[in-house]
Amino acid sequence: MLDKTNLKKGFPLSNNSQSKLDSGIRDNYTRGTTGDFLREKIQTGSKLSIVSAYFTIYAYEALKDKLDDIENLQFLFGEPRFVKSLDPNKTDKKAYNLEDNSMTLANRLSQRRAAKECMDWISSKVEIRSIKKSNLLHGKMYHIANGKVEDAIMGSSNFTVSGLGEAKNTSNIELNLIVNDNRDRRELKGWFESLWENDELVEDVKGEVLNYLAQLYQDHAPEFIYFKTLYHVFEDYLSEESKGGLAEIHNQVVDAEIWKMLFEFQKDGVKGAIKKLEAYNGCILADSVGLGKTFEALAVIKYFELKNARVLVLCPKKLRENWTIYQAQNNNQLNPFLRDKFSYAVLSHTDLSREGGYTGDIDLGNINWGNYDLVVIDESHNFRNNTPGRKDENGEVVHRSRYQRLMEDIIQQGIKTKVLLLSATPVNNSISLQAVKKKVWIARFWILLELKVFKRPCVVPRSHLIPGQRRAVTERPANYSIT
Repeated sequence: MLDKTNLKKGFPLSNNSQSKLDSGIRDNYTRGTTGDFLREKIQTGSKLSIVSAYFTIYAYEALKDKLDDIENLQFLFGEPRFVKSLDPNKTDKKAYNLEDNSMTLANRLSQRRAAKECMDWISSKVEIRSIKKSNLLHGKMYHIANGKVEDAIMGSSNFTVSGLGEAKNTSNIELNLIVNDNRDRRELKGWFESLWENDELVEDVKGEVLNYLAQLYQDHAPEFIYFKTLYHVFEDYLSEESKGGLAEIHNQVVDAEIWKMLFEFQKDGVKGAIKKLEAYNGCILADSVGLGKTFEALAVIKYFELKNARVLVLCPKKLRENWTIYQAQNNNQLNPFLRDKFSYAVLSHTDLSREGGYTGDIDLGNINWGNYDLVVIDESHNFRNNTPGRKDENGEVVHRSRYQRLMEDIIQQGIKTKVLLLSATPVNNSISLQAVKKKVWIARFWILLELKVFKRPCVVPRSHLIPGQRRAVTERPANYSIT
C-alpha cells in the first residue's frame, strides 16, 4: 500500500528500494528514473530514436551534457496538437509549450539561454517529425544505438522534466519498462523506422519547432512587452469576442436602430456592460461627458427589453425629458429610435422620497417598486451618501430617503434586479478633488456590495479609502479585501 505522505515528498517507500532498482521498471519514484536510464546509456556518438507527445527545452537542458555529444536524434511527435499549438506563424507570441509548467522561477529566468542552446543543438543534430492525426499514437519510446549495442525503454514518459523524473518533488509517477531482449530491441527500432518513413502518417515539423524556439530567446521591444501585457489582461474578454461577442448573446439587438447609431468604441462599451450585468448583476458605465453614455445605456436597455425585462430609469428631475423623449408611448417626433419602441419607465431621483402623487402617468402611491428586472441610474453619484430618512421623537423612520427607497424597495424586494450606474464623475473630477473622487468611487462600490452583485471575492485598493472607510471595511462581512 502506498504511503501518501512520502509519495508527495518524493521519499522512498521502504528500505528495499535498492533491490527495486534492479528491476526493469523505471517509474520516476522508487524504481529509478527514465532520465537516469538515458544518462547511463547515451554515449558520445550515440544514435537516438524517440517517440513522445511532448518536447521541452528543459528536458534537453537536464540531459544536455549527454545529448550534445550524440551523433543524431530522430524525434517523432506522437501528438500533432502539440506542434500546432506552437503558433508557427507567430500571430500569437504567447504560448510557451516548449517549457515545463513545473519549472521554478530560477529556471524560467534562464529560458533565453536554454532556448538558444536547444535551438543550436536541434539545428545540427536533430530531425523532427510528427504524426498527422490526433489520438493515433499513444506510446512513448526511447531507443539508443551505440554501434552494434542497443538499449531501449518504453512506456509512459514524455520528453519533459516531469516525464523524465528530473523535477524536484513534482515528477510524474510513470510506468516504463526496459527492453532487455536483443530481438525485441531490433523489432522496436524497426517499428519506429516504419512510422518514420511513412509520408502518409507523418510530416516534417523541424522548421516550425525552430521558428518557435527563436521566439523564446529573441529580444522584444518595450512596445511589444506593453501590448503583450495588455493582451494577457484582456485575454478572456478577447477570447469571448472571437467566439461571437454580443451576437452570441442576442442577435436581435444588432438590428436595433440604437445599435446602428453607436460608434465602435460605444458598441464595445455596451458589450462589456451587458456581460458584466449578466455575470455580476451590476455595472458602472463611467465614460466622460459627451461620449454618449445615454445612447450606450439605451442599447443596454434594448438588449434587456428584447428579453421581456421591465426596465426603470432613475435620473435627476432636470434630465427627465432627456429620457422620456425616447419612450415609444410619447410618439415624440424628435425621437430617432421610434422603431425600437422603448417601453422603460422614467422616474426622477426625488420621486424615490415621495409617498404619493404622480410623475407623468405613473402613480407613485401604487407603483410596484420591486418588479423591475433592470434599473438604470443616471448621474448615479447622487446616491453616494447613505443618508438616513427622517425619524420621529421615538426614533421611528417617518420619511425614508431616496437611498433607502432604492435599496429597500427596488433592489432588495421583489424580483432579482440588475443595476446599471451612469456617471462621468470618476473621469471629470480634478486632481484637487481627489478625496471627493475616492468617496464617490467607494460609495458606488458599497452599492454594488449591498446588491451582492459580485460572485467572486473583490479587492478594494487601500489608496481608494479614507480612514473612516478603512474602519468600516473591517467591520463588514467578508466577500472582499483591502490591498
